Amino acid sequence: KKISDKDKELFYEVLEKIGNNEVLDEKYKNHKLKGYYVGSFECHIKSYLLLIYRKVENILICVDIGSHSDLFK
Repeated sequence: KKISDKDKELFYEVLEKIGNNEVLDEKYKNHKLKGYYVGSFECHIKSYLLLIYRKVENILICVDIGSHSDLFK
């Protein structure tokens, strides 16, 4: 599914905050993941658009992006 330009803009804003070690607003529901994604975090860019990422030292790794049903099959 294609991401709208507005959602892309918000995605890049969130990436910048994460990359700068800023605390995300509660609306993003940022939290650690377990199981297959242990060591990663998930945040809700929008209610229908989730980002799974991890940080290793000063490197931000975007693991996956999509809806909850796309990411957790």
